[in-house]
Amino acid sequence: MNSILDIERWREIFDTLGSNPLRTFLTAFGVAWGIFMLVIMLGAGSGLYNGVTKEFDGFATNSLYVWAQGTTMPYKGLPPRRWYNLKNGDTEAIKENIPEAAIVAPRVELGGFRSGSNVFRKDKTGAFRIIGDFPEIRALQPMEILQGRYLNRNDIVEKRKIAIIGTRVVNDLFEPGENPIGESIRMNGVYFTVVGVFKTKKSGHEAESDAQSIFVPLSTFQQAFNFGDNIGYFGILPLEGVKTSVVEEKVVNLIKKRHRIHPADEFAVGRNNNEEDFAEYANVFSGISFLTWFVGILTLIAGVIGISNIMLVIIKERTKEIGIRRAIGATPISIVSQILLEAIVLTSLAGYIGVVLGIWMVELLGPMIEDESFANPQVDFGTVMIALGILVCSGCLAGFIPAYRALEIKPVDALRTEN
Repeated sequence: MNSILDIERWREIFDTLGSNPLRTFLTAFGVAWGIFMLVIMLGAGSGLYNGVTKEFDGFATNSLYVWAQGTTMPYKGLPPRRWYNLKNGDTEAIKENIPEAAIVAPRVELGGFRSGSNVFRKDKTGAFRIIGDFPEIRALQPMEILQGRYLNRNDIVEKRKIAIIGTRVVNDLFEPGENPIGESIRMNGVYFTVVGVFKTKKSGHEAESDAQSIFVPLSTFQQAFNFGDNIGYFGILPLEGVKTSVVEEKVVNLIKKRHRIHPADEFAVGRNNNEEDFAEYANVFSGISFLTWFVGILTLIAGVIGISNIMLVIIKERTKEIGIRRAIGATPISIVSQILLEAIVLTSLAGYIGVVLGIWMVELLGPMIEDESFANPQVDFGTVMIALGILVCSGCLAGFIPAYRALEIKPVDALRTEN
């Protein structure tokens, strides 16, 4: 049996494949196209996944947000379509009655959720979000303090008129290079002293919104802007190992009880469960991944079938040659190994070209797609190698049927064959 390192053997392989260049090219193209499309789909899937999950950057993925909405059902003499407000007392009630809630961070915004209010500093002005917070909010929405400090418990207790401002606020209200720490800004007629500058860890629109935000102690906010003891919404983080849905149910039921809301009124308490949202995205992308591999493998199979067919044609064309080899003593395994090697070489070369072109296309086109829901497409090297390995194994199987057909050729019959 000829060695696999025998140069004559390799010359025979390439002579065979090159005897009909167009046929070989079309067959190889089918294989290369299959793995090329698989790589493209894997890259697109990762880009979409990165883009969507990037929206969760700067958020605790198991956080819960709860706010008040209008009631829809009458209860205990109270009419439907009644509006109520969350209160400071709700904060303490949640902490005392729901031990599964590790962090409870009340928040209120001037003008409502994500509304802008005019802020003045000397001769400059800008419209920014003004938010009353507890220090605990950083556990739910991490940020980087660039200068100064963040809120602390003493700020809340002593109702200090201090502010932590975003990077966009600094750019709009201060001169380039000017240190904002210790300077005063005026919000709704009330002066606050800047004690910190922060940079958000979020991305996209969320990052832009945070950069235009100003945080002040919640107690100071309520007093300075005549909000009484009203709360806009709560950010809640469960204890480690506790499902967010468990805390959600208990918080909603407690709020309904405290504000005399019908237990069956599902619309009176608004909430957003980030754990469920993240899980839904994960399920969607698991389905996309499965579909990608399913379509990709089917495409690869089509290419491999093409290789099997072309090898059958080659065997038929080489019937006389195979008969002569058998007649002069060539062993069955030498015949089989030669045919399998030809199939593997064709599959490997085509697969390698498809992988290289696919990765090149992902790297080239990925940065050109300007869409926040699509970011940093990439293909895992290990995954591509597994796909290429599967392709080569499939090519080996594709060559087995033609090889087995070659063994059925009797030397006498083969010598009678006219090519």
